[in-house]
Parts: sequence; C-alpha cells; structure tokens
Amino acid sequence: MGIALTGVLVSPALAHPSVAQVNSLVSGIAHPLSGADHVLAMIAVGLWAALAGGRAIWIWPMTFVATMLAGFAVARLGLPMRLVEPAILSSIVILGLFVALAVKAPLGLGAAITGLFAIFHGYAHGAETTSATLIPYAAGFALATAALHAMGIGLGLFAERSVGKVALRATGGLTVLSGLALMVG
Repeated sequence: MGIALTGVLVSPALAHPSVAQVNSLVSGIAHPLSGADHVLAMIAVGLWAALAGGRAIWIWPMTFVATMLAGFAVARLGLPMRLVEPAILSSIVILGLFVALAVKAPLGLGAAITGLFAIFHGYAHGAETTSATLIPYAAGFALATAALHAMGIGLGLFAERSVGKVALRATGGLTVLSGLALMVG
C-alpha cells in the first residue's frame, strides 16, 4: 500500500489537460489516473465506503460517479462554478479525515457528501472537453473513477481483514497529509 501511495505522491497534481488533449474514451480513462488529486480523492471515497460497510460500499461510489457526470453536464452547459480547484483539493483532505477518524455517517449523508465533492470533480472534467468528444470522454472518466473507487474499496476491505482498521485509518491520515501537500505545493 505504501508503494502505491508513493507513486501517487510523486505524480503531478491537478493534471487537467488542455482541450486539445481531451479527445477520446482513452483520454477520459487516462485523465483521472494522471494526477494525485484525482487518484487520492477517488480512492478515499472507496476507503471511506469500505470503512462504513454495508450499502455504503455501493451507494457512495455510485452516487459520486452519477453526480460527477451531473457536474460535467453543468460545465458543458457553460454555467459558471467558482472554487473548483480548492473544492477538489478540500475533498482529498476531508475524505481523508473521514477515513482517518473512522467517521460514521448515515447512508444518505455520506452519499450527499460524496456527491457534493463529485460535482466539482465533474465540473473540472466538463470544462476540459469539446462537444465533439463529449460522450467518449465522459464514459472514460466515469469508468476510471469507478475503477479507482473499487481500488479504494478493495484496499479498505483488505486492510480491515489483514492488518486491521489501524492501517486503514493510517492510510486516511496519509491522504490528509498528501492533500495538504498538494494545497501548499
């Protein structure tokens, strides 16, 4: 797990490509994997969902993906949204804190929280695409996001069963520190 986090920490943050780079399903898949901000936030959603257990394992990540697509649509409609990058960075820190502190949230509240952050992540994706590449790109980043959520869920369940919740919570702490580092760097 430490090696994976090291790879995330040394990758470029806020990897939002220019419009010229956003042109396909492959670009959509690659985008969430290209920057620490995306990887950390998506895995944190999965970790928090795994920690919560039950229906949260499916509902919170599915809510994130669906709401992220809504944020994408908002951007494509040309509606302005302020503080997109600060909200994305804040999502890393807050979701990491939820994991580190083992925050228990009712199913609906957890879905609302993940959905709120997802709007900003989706908006960032939508602001980067052209109308000619709308569907393939959106499908790609939705698939990659779901895969990152699944990775977080898998890591969370593995950590709980093999080394205990302390390791899972420590991963949340590392996520918080990584998010803070991205904010200042």
